[in-house]
Amino acid sequence: MNRTLSQAGLVTFLGRAASVLSICMYVAYVPQIIDNLNGQQGNPLQPLVTGVNCILWVSYSFLKKDRDWPIIIANTPGIFLGIATFLTAL
Repeated sequence: MNRTLSQAGLVTFLGRAASVLSICMYVAYVPQIIDNLNGQQGNPLQPLVTGVNCILWVSYSFLKKDRDWPIIIANTPGIFLGIATFLTAL
């Protein structure tokens, strides 16, 4: 019983940590957006792929019978920041 509880606690911790790091990863696009707007465009491919990937994850998680809110919350910023980074890099 204790092993199951500790595994559940570990899974909860890992899920929360991964969600926070996902949001941090997408927020890290803000400096690239600023550089893009200042004329120092970066490569647009990676943020485009990020935006599409996040759209797929959010759609998948939202359409599941039991919605997976941590995945939705963690990937929603990636949609907007990935697409914004892509558009400003053009």
